[in-house]
Amino acid sequence: MGLHERRQREKENIRTNILDAAFSLAKTEGWASLSMRKIADAIEYSAPVVYDYFENKEAILYEISLNGFNCLHIELLKAQREHDAPDEQLKAIVDAYWKFAFKNKEYYQLMFGLGMQCSGKGMMKEEFSSFQDMLYDCTYEIIKKSGSNPDNACHMSHALFSAVHGLISIMMMRNDDIPSTMNKTTLDETVSAFIKSL
Repeated sequence: MGLHERRQREKENIRTNILDAAFSLAKTEGWASLSMRKIADAIEYSAPVVYDYFENKEAILYEISLNGFNCLHIELLKAQREHDAPDEQLKAIVDAYWKFAFKNKEYYQLMFGLGMQCSGKGMMKEEFSSFQDMLYDCTYEIIKKSGSNPDNACHMSHALFSAVHGLISIMMMRNDDIPSTMNKTTLDETVSAFIKSL
């Protein structure tokens, strides 16, 4: 391996270590307490080294949130591919989204700004809207199949996204006084009622 390749690999390793340390700190201390100094201390470098790789904390949060959206996108695609019928795809996609949110709370909170500022404003990429896009596609196909007006698909799918995201947000922000089984039941009933209404 040449000198250039070795230096490039070292840079990539430091960048990865910065992101890993930031995510690890967020898991133990919360996103609000994250700072460039804490990240530098965690990887045993000086703060200027961290600034060499990321302009500020928001740039680090953006990269981590993008990784979260990529992971979510993969889970949604897996769920979708398990079914052929659009109504079954819709149920599977919503269920995968729900499971991702609670299995990856730190990602979800950062991705959607729960209890903090949402990262990546003005820098949205394709994966950021994959859930909404998949809901729309399924909704459109269900409406078309039922003979209803497909022009309503955008409005209807946005309403479903709002309901799903709202239930998750309520559970994450008030998880002490709301049973998880109640919200999951509410989610399942909401999706079933939504499909019947199309």
